[in-house]
Amino acid sequence: MSDTAIRRVETFLTALQDRVCAALEVADGLARFREDAWQRVEGGGGRTRVLRDGAVFEQGGVNYSCVHGERMPPAATAHRPELAGRAWTALGVSLVLHPRNPYVPTTHMNVRYFEARRDGAEPVWWFGGGFDLTPYYPFDEDVAHWHGVARDLCAPFGDDVYARYKRWCDEYFFLKHRNETRGVGGLFFDDLNGCDFERCFAFQRAVGERFLDAYLPIVEKRKSTQFSEREREFQLYRRGRYVEFNLVYDRGTLFGLQSGGRTESILMSLPPRVRFEYGYTPEPGSAEARLADYLRPRDWLA
Repeated sequence: MSDTAIRRVETFLTALQDRVCAALEVADGLARFREDAWQRVEGGGGRTRVLRDGAVFEQGGVNYSCVHGERMPPAATAHRPELAGRAWTALGVSLVLHPRNPYVPTTHMNVRYFEARRDGAEPVWWFGGGFDLTPYYPFDEDVAHWHGVARDLCAPFGDDVYARYKRWCDEYFFLKHRNETRGVGGLFFDDLNGCDFERCFAFQRAVGERFLDAYLPIVEKRKSTQFSEREREFQLYRRGRYVEFNLVYDRGTLFGLQSGGRTESILMSLPPRVRFEYGYTPEPGSAEARLADYLRPRDWLA
C-alpha cells in the first residue's frame, strides 16, 4: 500500500499545482509562473513556481515537493518521538500569494502527505494542510465567503469538522508575542489518519480543490480598488507580521530547513517587499486601527 499511496497522492498534487497555477495566471492577466525543477542531495526533489511583478500579484509561489530521507529530522519527531529513526517520505503542494493591492488579502494554502517506515512494522502515515487568509483592509462579506467555502467543503466529512479545523487554524496561526492571529483564519489540520486512507485522502483533495473557489472571488472583487501610498505603506508594515510568524513559529519552515530542503523554495513564502517600524500605532478610529478587531478568533458565519 505504501508505494501505491505515495504515487496516488503525487498524481493528485502535481495536477493540483498545474491547475492552480493556470487559474492564477488567468486571474493576474499579465505575469506567468517561472519553474525551477530541483533535486535534493539527501533524496527527492520538486518544482518551485514563482510569479513576479504581475498586474494583481506582486509575488506568488506555488511549490510541489516530494522528499525523503533515512532518519526523521528533529522538527518532525519533537511531537512524535515514536517516529525517531524511521525512514520517511514527505510530499505536498504549498502556496503563498502576496497581492499588490492592499485591499486584496494575502493567502496561504498547503496540502501534504507524510509517511514514516521501519522494517518489520506497518508504515505510519498522515495527511495535513489547510488554508488561511490575511487581509489588511478586511471586508465582512469576504471573510464570510472564505469561511463559507471552508464550512461547505468540510460538511460531507462530519458536522464538527469545520468547527474543529477552524479552531485549530486560529490556534496555530497565532503570534504569541503579538497576541494576535495572523489573519482571519480558515482551516488547519495535521496528523489526519483517524479513519481509513480513502476518506482522509478525499478530505485533503477537497481542501486543495476548493481553495480557488474561496480565494478568487475575493481577488476579482477587490483587485481594482483604488489605494494611496498610505494603504500601501500599511500593507508593507503588516507583511512584517507574516515574516515574523513564518520565521518564528511555522513548523513547515522549520521542517524544511532541518531536513535539508531547498532554501529558496522554503522561504518563497516571504513577501518581496516589507517594512518594519518601531512602535507603530495606528491612528485611533482609522481604517488601519480597525484591523485589530479582526485579529482574534471569531465565529465569522454567525
